[in-house]
Amino acid sequence: MTAPIFNVSPFTLLDYPNKTACIIWFAGCNMRCQYCYNPEIVLGKGKISYEQVLKFLGTRINLLDGVVLSGGECLSHRGIKNFAKEIKAMGFLVKVDTNGSHPLVLQDLLQKQLVDYVSLDFKGSKRNFGEITESTFFENTIQAAKVLVGSKIDFEIRTTLHSVLFMEKDVQEILNILESIGYQGNYYLQKYRDDKSTLRNLEKSGDINLSGVNSKSGIVVVFRG
Repeated sequence: MTAPIFNVSPFTLLDYPNKTACIIWFAGCNMRCQYCYNPEIVLGKGKISYEQVLKFLGTRINLLDGVVLSGGECLSHRGIKNFAKEIKAMGFLVKVDTNGSHPLVLQDLLQKQLVDYVSLDFKGSKRNFGEITESTFFENTIQAAKVLVGSKIDFEIRTTLHSVLFMEKDVQEILNILESIGYQGNYYLQKYRDDKSTLRNLEKSGDINLSGVNSKSGIVVVFRG
C-alpha cells in the first residue's frame, strides 16, 4: 500500500476561498525553498494512503465543500489524477496548491475537469529563483501560469517575499512576465513571517521597498499579511 500523504488537516476556512475544506498534505517536494514553513513535510515520508484519505472523506460528505491538495508538491505524486477523480466523484470541490514544476500534469487535470481552483506559487524571478528554490523549474512555473491563463478555472498567483532574497526588481520582473502571458487577475504578495521554523536558517526579514512596482495592464497587486 503506497502512502504518499504526510498528514491531513480535517478543517480549514482559510485555504480554499469562501469554502469549508480539509487539507491533504503530500509528503516530499522537488524544491527546497529556503523560507519553507513545512520542512517536516518536504523532508518527511508519507504515512497515509489514498485509500485511508478517501475513507476519511466519506465521513465528511455534506459537511465540507472542498478538499485542498497541498504539500510538499502534490502534483509530483503518481496516482494524483485518479485520486482527484475519486474526490470529485464524492461531490467535493478540489483545490490544488502547486509550485508550478509540473505544468503538463496540471494541464491534464484541468482538461479532465478534476480541479476547481488552483493556487500557483511563483517563487521568484529569473535572477533569484534558483537561490530561493534550489531548483531549475523557473520556465516550468511560467508554463504553469500560461496553462492557468489559458483555462477557464478560478486561480490565484502568489509570491512569498523575504527581504534577504527579494528586491523590488524581482517583483517587477514577475509582474512583467504575468502581463506578457495575458494574466489579468490579482497578484498576491505574501510577507515572510518569522514565527515558524523554516527549511533553511534565514535572518529576520525586513521591509522591501516596492513603491516602484507597477502594472501597465491592470493587474492588481494585493498584499497579504
